[in-house]
Amino acid sequence: MRTITLPEEAVFRGSLILVNSRCPYREKDCGIALLPVGGEDHSPLLERQSARFLDKLIDEVGARDRIVAVSGWRSGAEQTRIFETSLAENGIGFTKKYVALPGHSEHQTGFAIDLAENKPDIDFICPDFPSGGICGKFRERAPLYGFVERYPKGRENITGIGWEPWHFRYVGFPHASIMQQRGLTLEEYHAFLKEHAYGQNPLLYGVSGRNIEISYLRAEKGGPSLLEIDDTVHYTVSGNNSDGFVITVWR
Repeated sequence: MRTITLPEEAVFRGSLILVNSRCPYREKDCGIALLPVGGEDHSPLLERQSARFLDKLIDEVGARDRIVAVSGWRSGAEQTRIFETSLAENGIGFTKKYVALPGHSEHQTGFAIDLAENKPDIDFICPDFPSGGICGKFRERAPLYGFVERYPKGRENITGIGWEPWHFRYVGFPHASIMQQRGLTLEEYHAFLKEHAYGQNPLLYGVSGRNIEISYLRAEKGGPSLLEIDDTVHYTVSGNNSDGFVITVWR
């Protein structure tokens, strides 16, 4: 066994952080490596691993040049500009439904991407990403590459954002698959994981002959948190942007 020290600020970092109207993005800058989607210099940016998995997913479903990235990482200043422009052009009702408040947008994390079917006159705020065809194929395979449709229809009261079939969020595998199978939003997934305390009753997920254990570790208040873990296993840690960490262990 070994002991991993998790600093207080680690709660606000990782691919599973929850950013919404109640949980602001805490970093002043993105603070992570970004890559242009598809390797094109002018393309929207995504966190490095997210960009690579998106590229693999696009290739697997044969969507190269058929699905395009519309918007990825945004600075706080850009999110403010988009919000204020939408207010002026579309009004408060539309803007509150489809544009997150500056400081509360997933786009500031580097883990969110807006996609569109490649057609003329793509709308920047509400791009067309239909349920069928190549977009439907993409949506079906997305969880295997760590992506979820972040704002599904009928969950507006939970997410605080209107239905956005074009907005995908990287949370990693197997989290995306579990969320899809259980029909959970990211808000609901974090609440669900709190029932699976680290070292007591992890959530078990089997794939390709391996067991994956997922659990929640509450962060210590006023100081670092200590994670005791088997030094022979592969594991990842992500903060939840609130009060703890999601620990994922491959055995």
